[in-house]
Amino acid sequence: MTTSNLKSKPLVSVIMPIYNAEGSLDNALKSVEHQTLENIEILAINDGSTDASLQIMIHHAEMDPRIRVIDKPNQGYGASCNRGIDEARGTWIAILEPDDWLKPGMFKDMLDYANGFDEQPIDIVKTPYIRILDSNTENQRAYQCSYYHRIHPRHQPFTIDDPGVVDILRHHPSIWSAIYRKDFLDKKNIRFRPIPGSGWADNPFLIDTLCQADRIVYFDIPYYCYRENTDEEDFNFAMRNPTVPFQRWNDMQDELDRFQVNSDEIQCAHNSRGFTYLSGIIEYIPLSDPKVHDAAVKMVSRMNVRLVLGDPMISPAMKKLFCKLRGLPEPKANYPQYMRSLIGETAYQLRNNGPAFTLGSIEGYLKGYATRNGEQNASSEELLKHMEGFQNQNRRAAQLKEEAQQQKDNVEVITADGTEATNAESLMSKTPDSPSSK
Repeated sequence: MTTSNLKSKPLVSVIMPIYNAEGSLDNALKSVEHQTLENIEILAINDGSTDASLQIMIHHAEMDPRIRVIDKPNQGYGASCNRGIDEARGTWIAILEPDDWLKPGMFKDMLDYANGFDEQPIDIVKTPYIRILDSNTENQRAYQCSYYHRIHPRHQPFTIDDPGVVDILRHHPSIWSAIYRKDFLDKKNIRFRPIPGSGWADNPFLIDTLCQADRIVYFDIPYYCYRENTDEEDFNFAMRNPTVPFQRWNDMQDELDRFQVNSDEIQCAHNSRGFTYLSGIIEYIPLSDPKVHDAAVKMVSRMNVRLVLGDPMISPAMKKLFCKLRGLPEPKANYPQYMRSLIGETAYQLRNNGPAFTLGSIEGYLKGYATRNGEQNASSEELLKHMEGFQNQNRRAAQLKEEAQQQKDNVEVITADGTEATNAESLMSKTPDSPSSK
């Protein structure tokens, strides 16, 4: 069933892959309807929902002729996005997941920015995003994503081999904080992999788009409000799908190989993503699990040893685990080098997200350090050795905690209806960009 009230060609087609999202869908749809750019179409794609999602879509479509409802059997996130791209009539493609929402000026501002460049047409307009923690609760708060203020291309438009933009690949895929020119997607035959369920189909799509685009521009203002998973949701995902992150990392490596991407910076960023995925899984499931162990071995076997051991951003413990999985001699630990990278990350978080968030990140990091690095059975002496380098950070964290109690963090909060407020007390959070089933 497809309902359509659209007559003119829209500038942006907003694709919403929807499955059992009745609790958040109304807010997501409202955030698109309230965009300051009115010449858009909204493709609400019902992926076989068994709750009231379809009824919510139809209700909104009856009030807003820009909404098209597409009802189809359950096929998964990737197939739903592909249906939307195929049906889209807009010049640009945007994606909104139904448990997230947008700030009102997103599409107008992004198009105005893209139109300001002489080199046309632009293939991708990329922005940072806003992390929403404890959404729809009295503790809801917002923080900047981990590549905000970190993307510095030598010139714009750029291609992904520009060394100043590699952090786009290091952190969360965040394919939805961008818009894509539809002619570019069609010409390059770029579509999502039709993986069942959520399946992290956004991972290979990130590589397919960024590696084939000739003209990318980056606009360092966040508009997309991304609801982070809870610890319980991450745990449940790991239990159900322990090897999915490794599969998607390999899919992305396949694409890098296909496009003959030889940049050390890009490969280091991709390696870093792999270790983030590995850490996120073994935090809940030990490496003694045969499926997890085999998947981890397959992943690390494709990594360049020189790049891994020479990367100052990879912890000594993770390098040790890497060598163990590869059957290599244990490497010499370079704690001072790693400490410098941690201090740099701490300074970045202080500037962008305030002391309370930074304190929470440090505490969370230290609490799960051994488990995330595959050392569930490490002795107390070994753990003390690993934590010795963090003593100064701990003392600084105590100071930050005291400061945070005496002053309020000026951190923006985005409410579910897209309005803004000031967060009185920014509470602690997980470490940035942890693996997510979203």
